[in-house]
Amino acid sequence: MTVRNKTYNNVVNFLCRLGEMHEQIATVSVGDIFDIDMEKNTKFVLMHINPTGVTTGESELIYNFQIFICDMTAEKSDWETKQQSELTKLVDTKTNEQEVFNQTLEISTDLISMIRHSTQQSLKGTNDINFPIYFTEDQFSLDPFQERFDNLLCGWVWTIGIKVMNDFDACAVPLTSARGAGY
Repeated sequence: MTVRNKTYNNVVNFLCRLGEMHEQIATVSVGDIFDIDMEKNTKFVLMHINPTGVTTGESELIYNFQIFICDMTAEKSDWETKQQSELTKLVDTKTNEQEVFNQTLEISTDLISMIRHSTQQSLKGTNDINFPIYFTEDQFSLDPFQERFDNLLCGWVWTIGIKVMNDFDACAVPLTSARGAGY
């Protein structure tokens, strides 16, 4: 059986679909980190996919991405969370930053588990064990971030390598019939 290779478009669309299917993610975007729309009119929670490179193996490609899961923090002069009311020595804070970090971390681990355990892939009804699906074998390090623009944005960023099969079929390369360069 021949391997049906997955392309860059297939992998990016797969990641976008995961974000679109997650009920807490309102917007999914793809591109350079500087392409993240920080305007207040963007719907949050935002999932941003930043391509960082591709690595080859014997019969595989590993597409590497940075994934940003972020939300805006709210600022109120009378903000008080349940935790703040229970902990009397907690430093007075005017934002819900801790709640945003908590929510975006949970969304991040949801996405990792969906990819790692092929949750959505198995719903496609594929019974062929040779059918190329998306894999990841990484251990993940999720790093918190916060950025102040017109609004305060915070969340988590993590790197993921999506592994797909590739047969590197030299017979399918579109070449002219001219001989040369060792062919």
